[in-house]
Parts: sequence; C-alpha cells; structure tokens
Amino acid sequence: MTEPIAPGDHTAYMRLALSLSRLSPAQPSNYRVGAVLVSATSNTILSSGYTQELAGNTHAEQNCLAKLGGGGEVPAEEAVLYTTMEPCVRRLSGNASCVERILRAGIRRVFVGVLEPDVFVACNDGRAVLERGGVEVVRVPGLEDEILEVAMAGHEGRRRGHGVSDADADAAAAAAAASAGA
Repeated sequence: MTEPIAPGDHTAYMRLALSLSRLSPAQPSNYRVGAVLVSATSNTILSSGYTQELAGNTHAEQNCLAKLGGGGEVPAEEAVLYTTMEPCVRRLSGNASCVERILRAGIRRVFVGVLEPDVFVACNDGRAVLERGGVEVVRVPGLEDEILEVAMAGHEGRRRGHGVSDADADAAAAAAAASAGA
C-alpha cells in the first residue's frame, strides 16, 4: 500500500498524475497525459484519469471528470486538478475542450507540469483562457523532462512541432550552421 500524499505536496500529486499518463497508449495522434482531482479540504483523491482511458479519443482531464459522475461538477472550493500538461483549449476532433470541461465543473485551481507543445494546435492558450475564467493555474516545476518524454512517446517524427520531423529539423540546423561557418 502506498503512503498517503501530504497536503500541499504538489510534486507528489504531479508524480501520481505522471504515473497515470504512462498507462496511456503511445500514439502519434495524442499526448499521454495523466490527471488527478483532489479535495482541497480533505486531501482525498476524488477522481483520476489518463488519455484514452475511456472509449474514444478521450483526454485525461475529460476522463477524470467523467468518472466523477453527476455531470462532473464539484464544489468550486472543494477540488483542485493536477494534470501533467496544460489543458487543451481546442479539440481538432470537435469534442469539448478540457478547458471548457474544467470551467463547467467549477474547478478554481489547476496545477500543470508543462505547457502544451505546438504539435497539434499552435499557440495553445489554455492557461490564459482558464485564468480569464477565474481559475488559478500553477506550474509544478521539476518533472518537465520526464513528463514530455512520456507525453511525446509515439511522436518520434513530430517532436519539433507541426509535423516537422527530427531528421528534417536536424538537417535544417546543420545547413544553417554550415552556411554560418562559410
């Protein structure tokens, strides 16, 4: 049995979310993300989720809230969300974004491990939209490299953003360096 997480140990809750993200399938069409919803008053875990845990092209935050039942609503002062990656503000699939779901649920505080890279949606402004909606967004430092390594599994040809392969980016960098040295 694991030890309970101390109240306010944001790194420990982020590590828990990271462990959940590892359960997500590694695919080039999504990030592997984990999310944990915690009661701010009792320090108990209310729900958790990870990318594609439930049927369909589902996101971690979406699954976490769906598993709550009752429409995914929680008392605003009651819950804080830990998610390994900044929640999406746009879904290419046409589904409701994670930001919409968080705002609708009444969550007032979100802890994120990393901001969303520009792979699927350029300039994700999920953090800004949440903040405009009255949600405090807090970065939890220290796990960025590990979170991105897990999140980007299956993206080997897309890691540099917008479909630019690592090989193409490396070739462009080498050409730029060669021309600068000439």
